[in-house]
Amino acid sequence: MLYKNSLGISHEIIKKIVKEGDIVVDATAGNGNDTLFLACLVGNAGVVYSFDIQEVAILNTKKRLEEAKVYDRVKLIHDGHENVDKYINKNVKAVMFNLGYLPKGDHGKATKGKTTIKSIEKCLELLQVDGVITIVIYYGGDSGFEEKDEIFSYIKNIDSKKYAVLVHEFVNQMNCPPIAVCIEKIC
Repeated sequence: MLYKNSLGISHEIIKKIVKEGDIVVDATAGNGNDTLFLACLVGNAGVVYSFDIQEVAILNTKKRLEEAKVYDRVKLIHDGHENVDKYINKNVKAVMFNLGYLPKGDHGKATKGKTTIKSIEKCLELLQVDGVITIVIYYGGDSGFEEKDEIFSYIKNIDSKKYAVLVHEFVNQMNCPPIAVCIEKIC
């Protein structure tokens, strides 16, 4: 199957856009999977800025990057992604968000619509033309419904003259499957 899940869709989009030497952002480091993915794509000449508010996520990500011998191309930032502009003042090629809570972590510590939207707004300004933001929205169970609704309300109103917004949703799957969103800066 070409696209079996939203995370796979997100990765396929990013692989088509990011090249060696690019500057990219992982807005939600989590356990380091996307940070490692991005670090491999940007190569030795690129930089990945990786954010998380949880120290355990930063430590998990650092360990994963050191094991893969790519830690030197990543800047781990123990702060909320809504503060992205305090750390980056250059155009970026791509930004990845995986919303929700840290896998196997505290469900009470999850991304929130208000701060995620603030981060998306700032990342749209940092994004270079033809760059992309991917957002995988995890919701269901005990969290994420409110954030999902807030994100959808926000992305529907993004200026269509400057950005193309695409939503990938598996409508025939059970249990609130994650939704993939891609925002491309077109001018």
